[in-house]
Amino acid sequence: MRSAVFFDRDGVLIEDRPDFVRDWQDVAILPAAERALAFIAPSDFMVVIASNQSGIGRGIVSKETVDSVNARLVKHFENLGGRIDRIYICPHHPDAGCDCRKPKPGMLLRARDELDIDLSGSFLIGDALRDAAAAAAAGVHPLMVLTGRAEAGEGEWSGPTYQDAEDAVKWIINSRVHGP
Repeated sequence: MRSAVFFDRDGVLIEDRPDFVRDWQDVAILPAAERALAFIAPSDFMVVIASNQSGIGRGIVSKETVDSVNARLVKHFENLGGRIDRIYICPHHPDAGCDCRKPKPGMLLRARDELDIDLSGSFLIGDALRDAAAAAAAGVHPLMVLTGRAEAGEGEWSGPTYQDAEDAVKWIINSRVHGP
């Protein structure tokens, strides 16, 4: 079993848009995310994206478009020395009642089952309380970054908070090497 670092996509790796990413031109990659994925690439952590993509369920964007954007994102990070091992999305409308939409832990549990991930040694870097709730429900350590919804002051959070994905990843790697 390997541990993983799960990343939310919008607000952690790319800028969060209130009107949904509809094509590649809508993507604004956060520079700290580029550095974070390059920093974690040589580690033995699995690198996994777990992202709610309700634009699909709302009929705003197609699953094929989301998959295409994600494929280009993977290629972009690979070209900079980073890596993404797997991407999980929840395509459902928020009212669909599925088990995969964060704050439910379905995407993390699916990753555990498919990739043989040790969730207790894993982390989720998110920008919203729903990310932290999904992590906690799956037994994953939640970390919050201030580059998305958390920056806008979404809700109450008293757990570990970092400026961006790079700071969070460096803490994860350094705490593994030197202890917390």
